[in-house]
Amino acid sequence: MAPLKSLELEYPIIDVNFQNFCASHAIFSVEDFVLHDLYQLAAFAEQQPTSERLKEGITQVLNIIDNLHQPWLNGLELLEDSLQNKQVLSTGFEGVDLLLQGGLREGQLTELVGPSSSGKTQFCLQTAANVAVKNMGYVAYLDTGNSFSPQRIAHFAGQISESAFNQTKQKIIQKAMSSILCHSVFDIFSMFDVLRQLEFDLRSQMDRGEYRVPLLIVDSISSLISPVLGGSGSQGIDP
Repeated sequence: MAPLKSLELEYPIIDVNFQNFCASHAIFSVEDFVLHDLYQLAAFAEQQPTSERLKEGITQVLNIIDNLHQPWLNGLELLEDSLQNKQVLSTGFEGVDLLLQGGLREGQLTELVGPSSSGKTQFCLQTAANVAVKNMGYVAYLDTGNSFSPQRIAHFAGQISESAFNQTKQKIIQKAMSSILCHSVFDIFSMFDVLRQLEFDLRSQMDRGEYRVPLLIVDSISSLISPVLGGSGSQGIDP
């Protein structure tokens, strides 16, 4: 999602007056709209001399947000989608793969939830190592709490390639480590920026046939959302 200023050319209703009104309520981007009380914003707009135009601008931004969402699907469409031949990514945990009928699926969101110190980060680290070692593609790892451990990744990669000769094993570990792209983010707005840039980079690289990223891990999303919602929140990870 984009800063409001960048939308002015395509949507003239989002002009300087509208942008200044939004800025007075700490709204500078489309993401800010998602987190703001829109009923309260509309009430403030009613008090302005240009209230009708401001309300048109609010409606326009909401339409932009709606267009970014995937359309509603009925049960039959969801069933057909689930039966398509999608790439399955093994987590490296036999029990979890069995539960998920083979592992994580590309294009689908898998949420892992549990209490603190229950092994969520270790699960993500091993899954990242497993996908990288088995040449399934690159892994994008967003670390929100300084929990990413390259030493643990190397350890898991070494275990997965245990049967290889020492020299070959080292090459496998090095290749796996270079296939995991880690980025630290400490607030939800930084995460949006990183994801937007990642999407742009992937589109251009896919057009050139360079490489694919079948797995994105956010460890953990709750630590970014909880401060916005005003609570401590439970621990969760979204591979």
